Amino acid sequence: MSADPKTLLADLLRQALKSVAPDHVDTPIVLERPKQASHGDFSSNLALQLAKPMRRSPRDLAALLMAELPASPQVAKVEVAGAGFINFTLASDAKTSVVQAVLSQGERFGRGAATGTKVQIEFVSANPTGPLHVGHGRGAAYGASLASVMDFAGHTVAREYYVNDAGRQMDILALSTWLRYLANFDIVVPFPPNAYQGSYVIDMGGEIRNAHGDRFAKVTAEQVLAGVCSVEADKEDHLDGLIANAKRLLGEDYAWIHDFALTEQLGDCREDLEGFGVPFDKWFSEKSLFDTGLVERAVTALEKQGHIYMQDGAKWFRSSTFGDEKDRVVQRENGLYTYFASDIAYHLNKYERGFDRIIDIWGADHHGYIPRVRGAIAALGLPVEKFEVALVQFAVLYRNGQKAAMSTRSGEFVTLRDLRKDVGNDACRFFYVLRKSDQHLDFDLDLAKSQSNENPVYYIQYAHARICSVLAQWNGVERDLLEVDLSRLDGERELALCARLAAFAEVIQSASADYAPHQVAFYLKDLAGEFHSWYNAERMLVDDEALMMARLALAAAVRQVLVSGLALLGVSAPTSM
Repeated sequence: MSADPKTLLADLLRQALKSVAPDHVDTPIVLERPKQASHGDFSSNLALQLAKPMRRSPRDLAALLMAELPASPQVAKVEVAGAGFINFTLASDAKTSVVQAVLSQGERFGRGAATGTKVQIEFVSANPTGPLHVGHGRGAAYGASLASVMDFAGHTVAREYYVNDAGRQMDILALSTWLRYLANFDIVVPFPPNAYQGSYVIDMGGEIRNAHGDRFAKVTAEQVLAGVCSVEADKEDHLDGLIANAKRLLGEDYAWIHDFALTEQLGDCREDLEGFGVPFDKWFSEKSLFDTGLVERAVTALEKQGHIYMQDGAKWFRSSTFGDEKDRVVQRENGLYTYFASDIAYHLNKYERGFDRIIDIWGADHHGYIPRVRGAIAALGLPVEKFEVALVQFAVLYRNGQKAAMSTRSGEFVTLRDLRKDVGNDACRFFYVLRKSDQHLDFDLDLAKSQSNENPVYYIQYAHARICSVLAQWNGVERDLLEVDLSRLDGERELALCARLAAFAEVIQSASADYAPHQVAFYLKDLAGEFHSWYNAERMLVDDEALMMARLALAAAVRQVLVSGLALLGVSAPTSM
């Protein structure tokens, strides 16, 4: 007999199915937890599935299946409900057995069996051109939580950050840094409005001055501006002209400025994410795609398959053939590859590394980019079904009722570091995953910092601290809780708590399959709510020792699942508050 009630019920239904519908024994058996407790602990729609192929009333089939169900001491009641659902109510000992399972398995409780599936999740991947802002924070929290949930569900997960260390944005950062550096020597070039404006660029210019003096200042403002069109004529051409002059005037030293700015900002990004509890297994360099010739190889492969054509001196990928709104340039007339070309090469690299599932987490504003990437993957002859994109809406931060701007180019942004300092990592991590990733999120700072039941982080952590306090007052040996008589847990609230604990593994699998770590957050809120309700209604440290031990065992089991669930979301579980 299975120790897992859900597996047991599926086995019972399968046996009944052999008697009632032997030609349909392979019908999938689905068991779900009803939203209303009055409908039992599990419900199956098996009769509704069979109704059409068997040309029978669902309720009649449900009654037949119920009549053929083998008896089980773990099942207290079976009934037909609604249009033909079969509802099961478990016996009390079947419900309370989860307590012993949690206590004996500890942090392994709820973990799925190894699937052998290799999953790569690429997330954040912000250009290293400035500090991470609160918009990046949501992608970081979502990606880290999803990776942890999928790992816990049984998959082998690789967490990856794609470093855009090649291309125009890095050139703009290098130019911005150099111009701020030159200002220290009274070489004043009007700062372009579309360069990076933040104070961090001024700081980097000061660091270069302090370390290298005027080594990179052997120029005049006139030389820097020579041949460059005015900002008023075309601000982007103006910026590109300044970059070209910087490369010419600095020569080999330009690479030093470029690499210094990259190292500084990437280092800041790493430090910020590590402090946020967001680890990565690999930081993948875009530049390496060019150095290894993979970009050229990817474009050549598309060309050989007839998916590239020439127009106006540039190479175009026929992405419209694969559902994109128009074709895309992969190599410009000047011979330089586009960002899209390196993205194609990067995804080719992912496939060549042998991942079974490739998940990209992008900002919702990149939705239109999906068809062209999918199209390139298909054009390369790779299985498109392995590639998936999860979209993340940017979070909007409200401080004192005012919406905060977050543009790294304008310099007016609230950094992730500032937000973490303001409300703490726990509130940041939890609030970021309180909604589906593709739903709009307003980040309420006042609520995140409040110590009230309305603050879900405080509410959940307080449940954990309460349990720790009770167990400390008991001052017993916790391993003794493994041997207690759980039959004393017969109250409505206690059995509801047991049912909630038993659902943990199901929530993990669902959150993993749906790419929805917010399901874990909702689960923890419900678990904490049911614990607080029980705690407020019943005393734990009662004179009846058998009852006390049973209640303490249940509380300890709740504590363990709270710890496990919070850890998946990157949130701590304080022992006192």
